[in-house]
Amino acid sequence: MDIRILFMVAMLVTTMPGLASRAAAQSAAPTKVEGLFHDYTAELDASGPWQLVGDFSATLKGASGKVDVVASLSMVRSDSATRSAHTHHVGLIDGEVTRLANGYRITGTATITSNGAVAPFSGSPVVVELTGNAAVPLAKVTLTFQGGAVAHFGDQPIDGVVRVR
Repeated sequence: MDIRILFMVAMLVTTMPGLASRAAAQSAAPTKVEGLFHDYTAELDASGPWQLVGDFSATLKGASGKVDVVASLSMVRSDSATRSAHTHHVGLIDGEVTRLANGYRITGTATITSNGAVAPFSGSPVVVELTGNAAVPLAKVTLTFQGGAVAHFGDQPIDGVVRVR
């Protein structure tokens, strides 16, 4: 299966609704991409950076052109004796898709949990970018938090990899 088709359909849906809906109905194209995050934050306070690991999926929602992005992240202090391990689930539902020269940007407001409870910074905007190049068109994912979530995750993109299947 060619994962490039997923976001080509998303681009068509946002630019040519009639053509895209016929193409989506006739195609057995995949509608989901997945991958992994493994990165570190900047030093946000005196306790040092956080290590972030987790996975994500991005699912095209039919002819609407909207994309749902769901990420599960585990955070632990990388350089501190007090590790402060905890989890987050990030749900960007009905994200807006924008075509980039080397991939796609998905934006919207995310529901964010912390250890299973709604986080105080839930409702923050997020930006997800799926990018690549000629050899692997969708190779890299970045997740950038904005708004209130910046105080916890920082304002730098969290890097990851798109799984090619």
